Amino acid sequence: MPNESAAADALIRLGLTEYEAKCFVALTRVGQGTAKDISRLSEVPRSRVYDTVERLHQRGMVDVQQSEPRQYRAVSAGDALERLRQDYEDGIEAAEDAFETIEVAERKNDRGMWAISNSDHVGDRMKTLLDDATEHVHFLLADKTALQDGVTDRLTAACDRGATVVVEVPSEPVRGRVQEAVPDARVEISEGLRETHRVVEKWPGQLMMVDHRAVLATGVEKSDLPGITKETAVWSNGHNHGFAAWVRELLHDRIDESARAE
Repeated sequence: MPNESAAADALIRLGLTEYEAKCFVALTRVGQGTAKDISRLSEVPRSRVYDTVERLHQRGMVDVQQSEPRQYRAVSAGDALERLRQDYEDGIEAAEDAFETIEVAERKNDRGMWAISNSDHVGDRMKTLLDDATEHVHFLLADKTALQDGVTDRLTAACDRGATVVVEVPSEPVRGRVQEAVPDARVEISEGLRETHRVVEKWPGQLMMVDHRAVLATGVEKSDLPGITKETAVWSNGHNHGFAAWVRELLHDRIDESARAE
C-alpha cells in the first residue's frame, strides 16, 4: 500500500535497514503477530524476520512476548521516532568526538578549480566564502532568481566586519531590494547585466570575488520543472590561480570605470 511504502521509506532515511523498516510497518499494521504474520505482511523472508525483529527489539522499537510461537508487538510510532531521534543525536555526538581526535590535513582549496552541480550547494559555498570576508566583496547578480536566502545576511555581516561590499544588479527594483537588505553596501545598476547571453544551455547567474582571492561564478539553466531553474558553479579559493587572477583584473576595471563615470 502507498502509505505503508512511504512510511517504510521514511524509516529507511532515518537509519533503519529495508527489512527493519518493512517489519516495523507490518507490526504497526497488525498490532501484534508472529514471525509468520510479519513475513506475510512485510514480504520479508521468514528466515530473516527473526534477526531483523531482534535488532528492532534491541533498539527499543519492538516488544517480545516469550510464548510459543513467539509474539511481537511494535511500540507506538511516536515512541519509535523518539528512539530514532535519540539514536541520531547520539551518533552525531559520537562522530563529533571522533573527529576531534583526528589530525586534520591542511586544506588545499587554494589549488585548482572546483565544480558544484547542486543549487543548494552553490548557496552554501557562497555563504562559506562570504563568512571569511574581511576586506572586500564584489558581487554581480545577473539573474535575480539566483539570489538565495542568507546571502544578503552574509553581505551585511561582511560590512559589519569592515569589508567594502560592492554589488552590481541589473535593475532598479533589484537594487532597492539589495540596498534595503544590505544598507552599508555600494549597490549599482549595471547596464550590461540587464541582457546577458546564453552559452549552450546556461546563462550568467552570479559572480563573486571575496578578498581579491576567492572567486565563484554560477550559470543558470532551465530544469525539468516548469518555471524552475537550476544553478551550477565553479569556484577557486586561490589568488595564484589564473581564473581568480583574470576575474580580479576584470572586476577592478569595472570599479575604476564606475568611479570615472561618477
